[in-house]
Amino acid sequence: MRTVLVRHEVWPLRGVFAISRGARSAADVVLVEIREGVAVGRGECVPYPRYGESVAGVVAQIKRVSDAVVRGAGRADLAELLPAGAARNALDCALWDLAAKRDETPAWRLAGLAAPTPVVTAFTLSLDTPERMAAAARAAAGHRLLKLKLGGEGDVERVAAVRDAAPRAQLIVDANEAWTDAQLPNLLDAMARHGVELVEQPLPAGADAALADVRHPVPVCADEACHTAADIAGLVGRYDVVNIKLDKAGGLTEALGMLAAARAHQLDIMVGTMMGTSLLMAPAFLLTGAARWVDLDGSLWMAQDRQPALRWSDGVLHPPDTALWG
Repeated sequence: MRTVLVRHEVWPLRGVFAISRGARSAADVVLVEIREGVAVGRGECVPYPRYGESVAGVVAQIKRVSDAVVRGAGRADLAELLPAGAARNALDCALWDLAAKRDETPAWRLAGLAAPTPVVTAFTLSLDTPERMAAAARAAAGHRLLKLKLGGEGDVERVAAVRDAAPRAQLIVDANEAWTDAQLPNLLDAMARHGVELVEQPLPAGADAALADVRHPVPVCADEACHTAADIAGLVGRYDVVNIKLDKAGGLTEALGMLAAARAHQLDIMVGTMMGTSLLMAPAFLLTGAARWVDLDGSLWMAQDRQPALRWSDGVLHPPDTALWG
């Protein structure tokens, strides 16, 4: 007999995290626990207003399908029960965790993947003035890969300031749809001059046709423009990289399909996440072996984290303990 528990949790951040669309000081997450006998599987998701989601709406979605899950609905059934998004992600990851706990088999093996190994992951610098972002870069000197949140005007100055403050760091940038067609060529060239190795979602999703008409001196990554495997064929010619996030995809099950589709279309992979606890990051870790870039630093922004938490050392993220997930 299964039971399903769902609840909203608020986890304060260590500071204010800002991107081009706004700022926040806490992570609102939804936790799902599925119990079957003595085995308990857990999944976490982050409802994202950019995609029309809210905490109340996601909780309602999960409760609406809980009876089906109690009756035995599995991961393959979720795509018929829920759209891609946060609610499906929490349930999908909880079912993966439940299977791993019940069968005493690691989730990576159940997924047909190689055992995860430690990876270098990005540490994100919140959108701010060039001076403050440079100070944040100096404070993050232990991280080898820095991800800069950008916002359009002043972005060249921001990147230049960070490059001066962290001359040895690898840099990637995320515009969160804030650039315009007119800015695009000059900003891409400026990113290349400053040694940036990836530009994430420069133009608004759905208004990114200009990406097919300009040179890419730096690889361009689709984030808001790509949610599921069905989106990937339409990215070819505009993007070079796909950012796979489980909250967009609707869980690890769809993310594995995205990975296969991206490979089939010869697109590189980035593995990313929303802002949440280590439980949100843990399932995505299974994809890191296939990724050229990893951006799983959300739990580092937590004032406190779940225990056991993901372990970090010198900018390297270590695989999750199975007591956390999987």
